[in-house]
Amino acid sequence: MPDQVRHDEYLMPLALEITNLQKTYKTGVKALQGVSLSVPEGECFALLGPNGAGKTTVIGILTGLVNPTSGDVQVFGIDAIAHPSAAKSCIGVVPQEFNFNIFETVQDIILSQAGYYGISPAVARPRVDRLLKDLGLWEKRTAKAMTLSGGMKRRLMIARALCHEPKMLILDEPTAGIDVESRRGMWDYLKKLHASGTTIILTSHYLEDVEALCSRMAIIKDGKVLREDSVQNVLQTVGKEHYTITVDKAVSDEAWVVQDERTILVESDENIGLDVVLKKILAAHMKVLDVRQNTNRLEELLLQVTSSSV
Repeated sequence: MPDQVRHDEYLMPLALEITNLQKTYKTGVKALQGVSLSVPEGECFALLGPNGAGKTTVIGILTGLVNPTSGDVQVFGIDAIAHPSAAKSCIGVVPQEFNFNIFETVQDIILSQAGYYGISPAVARPRVDRLLKDLGLWEKRTAKAMTLSGGMKRRLMIARALCHEPKMLILDEPTAGIDVESRRGMWDYLKKLHASGTTIILTSHYLEDVEALCSRMAIIKDGKVLREDSVQNVLQTVGKEHYTITVDKAVSDEAWVVQDERTILVESDENIGLDVVLKKILAAHMKVLDVRQNTNRLEELLLQVTSSSV
């Protein structure tokens, strides 16, 4: 039975418990310097930090790709360092970079991944069909991966990661390089997956991803956890985020702050996230053509946490 943590006034078993994790590479670089954090089962958790903070090293250790120098990692009560294969069977990973064979068909990529986990074709095929339908890839199942759009490739990565029905899904920059509509579709699917009981851990450079999906977060820098708290508590310390949104037709609603007839100026904070703003725009029968971020609250947050920890 996994250890338990008091969370939201209930005792909940832990999906992940990291204790004093350290990693020093042969070059002398200290990638992790005593990282400790815990994630209850069924939670959506964000791991944030600047490039080089140690996020990728943590993920590498969880998935058995990197050997830690010292420390302890428990995945659903399994010692991930002593038994990496058993721990890895509980995890699905969606890396930031596309790493599938672009000349294979969409369904073959997922079926091949199922085979790596020893799943028989009789079991894998209906499972793959369901994933393709759930992720909006059914019509592309026989197409080669190279023909997919960026958003579809990202969904293919998620389908591949879920083919063995892992209890935990790790996503590294899940919305990087995809358009606004694809991002909203990604949020919707991940919310449904989370509601079904899957534990989700994500890294992101977009604070709106965290707002839309996560209940708790940890901020890591220079291999150290600087803060671990609820998303709501953390976001109360930062200001509003401003966006310029271009739509496909003239804006008639006087409630919007309009730069010109097809450009809307909006702001989001801990109460109104970007997903809420986009839903209001779509409800007004307008199509979003472009979103530009005028301020970056994630950068502001990282600067605040970093300066307060010095």
